[in-house]
Amino acid sequence: MTDTTKGFAAMIAACCIWGLSSIFYKLLSHVPAAEVLAHRTLWSLVFFIIVLTVQRRLRAVFDAMAGPRGFGLLAFAALVIATNWYLFISAVQSGQATEAALGYYIFPLVSVLLGRLVFGERLSPVQLFAVGLVTLAVSLLTYGLGTAPWLALALAASFGLYGLAKKRLAVGPVVSVTAEVLLLSPLAVLVLWQTGDNGAGAFGASFRDTALLILAGPITATPLILFSYAARRLSMATAGLLSYINPTLQFFCAVVLFREPFTGWHVQAFVLIWCALAVYSVSTFRQDKARRRALRAASASATTVT
Repeated sequence: MTDTTKGFAAMIAACCIWGLSSIFYKLLSHVPAAEVLAHRTLWSLVFFIIVLTVQRRLRAVFDAMAGPRGFGLLAFAALVIATNWYLFISAVQSGQATEAALGYYIFPLVSVLLGRLVFGERLSPVQLFAVGLVTLAVSLLTYGLGTAPWLALALAASFGLYGLAKKRLAVGPVVSVTAEVLLLSPLAVLVLWQTGDNGAGAFGASFRDTALLILAGPITATPLILFSYAARRLSMATAGLLSYINPTLQFFCAVVLFREPFTGWHVQAFVLIWCALAVYSVSTFRQDKARRRALRAASASATTVT
């Protein structure tokens, strides 16, 4: 297998785990979302520590938190990813997995807007058109349901802000996520201590619940490691296109497996968003192809001159 093929396989595997994770969290619907999140945080930390210890990179976690800027960015990233995880777990448990899928479909275009607002990145007419289609979709859904899809917007915004923080960090995703869950671990311990003090903790109550809560760590960590592996071997356009497997599988689980309501307003909104993503993806793919063609031409020119 070539490096590109390996990256392709790793990206598909990561997105499938993310996309089907709603089935896993549905099995824990009887456990409060805050308790599930606390276990997800702590068991992820254990898993990452083992991985980084084997790789002899554990010290990199503490180096990443050494300066005030790095520590501040990691603390912010930890806050927004914890918010995102909590919202997703709550959505699945409360029968709102369809809206969660909508949020992850919206996320790429939220990232485009954040890039424009924070980094001053220029939007092409095609990208502006795609953002306009998403805005129309959200407006239609708000009108049809009588309320805005706040959960979807919050998931998209929190994940977009998380990406913004990660873009400013000079460390890799595995090291940074380890630092983030390390920062979150005191809060996780506090949640579990209060839950156990009330005698309502799920951990240890049954073998099934205990095993599922422990598995929350590997289920969180494994796709991040696969994604990190894939990102180094694929172009951004390819990785971006494959990432839509995640919300597509979430959507499938919500509508087909969980039998959540899917009204005509949902149909119109999702069709508009799928159109927006198609337009945006084709534009991104063409830009990436043109960039690679320019780099090859520059490389060939430099070789000729030499």
